[in-house]
Amino acid sequence: MKTGVAWITRLNPASYRVQRTLTHTPQVVDQIIELGHKPARAKPIIVRLIEIRRENTWYRYITSVTNPVDLPPYIVADLYGRRWHIETAFGLVKRLLKMSYLWTGSINGIKLQIWATWLFYAVLIDVADTVANELEIEAENISIEMLFRSFYHFNHASNRELDHGLIADLTSPKNRDLGIVKYQPKSRFRDPLDLSPYPT
Repeated sequence: MKTGVAWITRLNPASYRVQRTLTHTPQVVDQIIELGHKPARAKPIIVRLIEIRRENTWYRYITSVTNPVDLPPYIVADLYGRRWHIETAFGLVKRLLKMSYLWTGSINGIKLQIWATWLFYAVLIDVADTVANELEIEAENISIEMLFRSFYHFNHASNRELDHGLIADLTSPKNRDLGIVKYQPKSRFRDPLDLSPYPT
């Protein structure tokens, strides 16, 4: 944390020594531990071990953030669950926004294409956030692909002077069939996100 960089990962079976227990409930165990404490081994490191129970399974995470006020236990699990978002973003840009094809062979043209594509992607994410706020749902429940494809319908409505603004049209009940909001089946593994540093 001194350098402004922290990490989160899953903990495989390992030997460690508990230094301090921060939280211990039937659902959450949060501890400061010492990894590599055995003699004649590598220098031990102090990390935080978070164990969260979902149904009958315990999930174990370790992080370099040892202060639970800075990073509550459920936030650790939630962040780890989002670890593939950068890969999905690259996949979406390549497939949906056609970044997998280069329009020119010149270095300057390639740079312009990359810059313009990522700039448009940032605008697309910003529109998705705004739509999610208007609908009072989480942004991850918005389908970026269907949102992008809905621009075609908005453009036709705009040409016929039937639009009331992009966000108003995208959030209108009559346009729910555009599929912008993902179908969310109830998951028995989804815990409510607890922002408390010491869950009870």
